[in-house]
Amino acid sequence: MTRDVLDTRRPFTRRQALAAGMTDAQLRSRRTFLKLFQGVYISAAVTMTPLLWVCAAVLASPADAVISHQTALRLYGLELGGLFPLHVSTRTRTHARRADIRPHQRLAPIATRLVHGVPVTAPLRTIVDIATKVTPVELIQAAEHLIHRGLVTTDDLGAYAMAHHLDGVQRVRRVLGWIREGVESPRETTLRLMIAFSRLPEPRCNLVIRDADGRFLARGDLVYLDLRILIEYDGWHHERTAHQRQSDLARRERLEAAGWRVIVVTSHDLRTPRVVVWRVHQALVARGHIGNGPTFSVMWSTWFPTLDPGEEPDPQDVGRFVPRHAA
Repeated sequence: MTRDVLDTRRPFTRRQALAAGMTDAQLRSRRTFLKLFQGVYISAAVTMTPLLWVCAAVLASPADAVISHQTALRLYGLELGGLFPLHVSTRTRTHARRADIRPHQRLAPIATRLVHGVPVTAPLRTIVDIATKVTPVELIQAAEHLIHRGLVTTDDLGAYAMAHHLDGVQRVRRVLGWIREGVESPRETTLRLMIAFSRLPEPRCNLVIRDADGRFLARGDLVYLDLRILIEYDGWHHERTAHQRQSDLARRERLEAAGWRVIVVTSHDLRTPRVVVWRVHQALVARGHIGNGPTFSVMWSTWFPTLDPGEEPDPQDVGRFVPRHAA
């Protein structure tokens, strides 16, 4: 009788271990194996990764379980919140309670696909599943991320939300009008919505910018084309090489020489979102925009929280506010 060959560098079950000739005494050795969940182990020499935890959660769940909700979205490349709890969906009735696994029972068959070898809810179902678990801004981020990855389209999402009666479809329907194609990062989504939800004009996403003679100048993140205002999110300014920094400076000089106002927003700037919006408003007014200033509702403040109150402008002094990045 031949024994199964077991790769202990990946999660495995007690049943698999016994079939490979191991004993319970060996599995209990903390120097040799790490117990991930009840009946699920891995070599103690392995450094755990999110994917390994996900594989372990599948093994610890009913045989038909698939990864779902925010955990599925993580496998599709977007992290909303922490790794735990790991979300799984199953049609099997289970009363198992594990602190790090959150099961969701389904009545109908679950549309899935394999991602990194793991069964995961299909992209459209994943968006609907998370709709009741995340904020509207995060939901739009998720939709635009999956659109950018080529996994869904706006038409597909709209048709799916209108054709199904699942938890979450109502919330998806409410944000459909805010979902845009061509968005390349969640931070771009956040920045655009930060502006638009304050009732300022919404910039367009990732446009090609040309000079008066039609020559290519740049491809901009968020653009007011008629006013020649470009807003860019810069999340990696500390990691650029000297050559990249020089290239960026030359690009900005070309844009400014052609009459463009460039507003650069960093991750630090997003700690004070109202300041960012006032900077955009100031640029709009300087270019001839006629309209009210930004409006910050209670929900706006909830979706875009201030993380550095000391940098916020005085609400009584916004008319004379000059942002520290205006130079």
